[in-house]
Amino acid sequence: MAQLDSQQRVIRPGAALVALASVAAILFSLAAPARAQHPRRNDQYKHQVEQMEQQWRTAELSGNVDAMSKLLSDDFVGINMSGQVVTKMQLLERMSGRRTVLTRLDLDDVHVKLLGQTAIVTSRAEVEGTNEGAPVHGNYRYTRVYTRTASGAWQITNFEATRVGPPPPPPPPQSRPSPDAPVAPGAPVAPAAPAAPAAKPE
Repeated sequence: MAQLDSQQRVIRPGAALVALASVAAILFSLAAPARAQHPRRNDQYKHQVEQMEQQWRTAELSGNVDAMSKLLSDDFVGINMSGQVVTKMQLLERMSGRRTVLTRLDLDDVHVKLLGQTAIVTSRAEVEGTNEGAPVHGNYRYTRVYTRTASGAWQITNFEATRVGPPPPPPPPQSRPSPDAPVAPGAPVAPAAPAAPAAKPE
């Protein structure tokens, strides 16, 4: 009788496969909702970054140093419209000293690209104001990099402004020098073409 009970407790290979398949199905069903939430989470992150862009714009126009300080990470590095590399402290000093003052900052063509906990924002900006007392007016392309901290807040880590200008004019066509043009001293002189033989009189 004991031998029969032990034989009944033996797990058949087919039953083991069925059990493993059932466990895998349960794990897949539990993981599916988490995967389905990723697009919604990305949309939420994009919305948060877009709101940060508006906060940055408001801080720039109002010259709000405290608000800008909260937006920038401590290791922030930026390239401003003059091509100067500035740290967080230098940018805040320029803002507090009114060395750069913007009276107009209209953003459009804004795109947010998410890479994990990093967001890259590109946009076009129409700017008016002064920089070191000189008037500033024109269109710029902005690139801003945000990083999501452990607390869930976003901060700007990098920034670059590139002026949008007209394309450079095409180079002038290369013209051959006139035979009568004076030759610069030391310039190589091309050999003269041989004269055609004179025709014999008939």
